[in-house]
This record gives sequence, C-alpha cells and structure tokens, in this order.
Amino acid sequence: MKLLHIDSSPLAANSVSRELTRRTVAEWLAAHPGTTVDYLDLAVDAPTHLNADSLGFRLAPGTPGLTEAQRQENAVSERLVSQFPAADVVVVGAPMYNFSVPTQLKAWIDRIAQAGRTFRYTATGPEGRPATRR
Repeated sequence: MKLLHIDSSPLAANSVSRELTRRTVAEWLAAHPGTTVDYLDLAVDAPTHLNADSLGFRLAPGTPGLTEAQRQENAVSERLVSQFPAADVVVVGAPMYNFSVPTQLKAWIDRIAQAGRTFRYTATGPEGRPATRR
C-alpha cells in the first residue's frame, strides 16, 4: 500500500495542520504496517502557479517547439500528476488562510487536475477518474 502525505503550511514547527497530518500518518502506519509513504512538502517544494510555461501539460505529448522552461514545467506537472493516482491513500494538510487553502496547495491542485487523467467531463459534469494501478 502507498500513502501520499502532503503538507502545505509555511509555518513549519508552529503548524497545527502539520501536526495533524503527522499524527494521522503515524496512526495509519501503526494500523497498516508495510505502507510506503511519499512525502510532499509544498511549502518547501511548491510548484509554480499556472502560467504560459506551465500550461504545457495541456498540449499533446511531444509537441514541437517547446522552450526549455516549458519542458521543465511539464516535467514538474508530470511528476505530480503521476504521484497522485499512484497512491492508495492521500493525506493532505490544508490550513485555512484568508478563507482559502494556501496558494501552494492550490498550485498543486491546478497541476494534478488534468482532464483525461485525474478527471473526465461527462454529460452531467466533471467526474473523478479511478486511480490507475501500476
């Protein structure tokens, strides 16, 4: 079993959400020994917000003429969107700032929300797609 543990608070040791995710993951591991954990700290390693360079994941693979910046941003998007469905369990630390989640968590969500990969459009609206196992 694989667990993806995501923290997004920039408050480090003063973060309540980080303490909660730490406890949650510890309890999960105690109940499910053998689980492997992937850890993503979005306050330390935040993806950039969507811009002209990072929207390349919306292009067909192998699109000619991409800049080096676009290729690098596409690699970030691919790493994140591949990591998410590979997890059986996802624990997200999402503190509230100004009535919303931290911008680095929003940037992560924007990177993994990819039509045809993590969701699809249907006649009744968007629908999450089941994870594809390796």
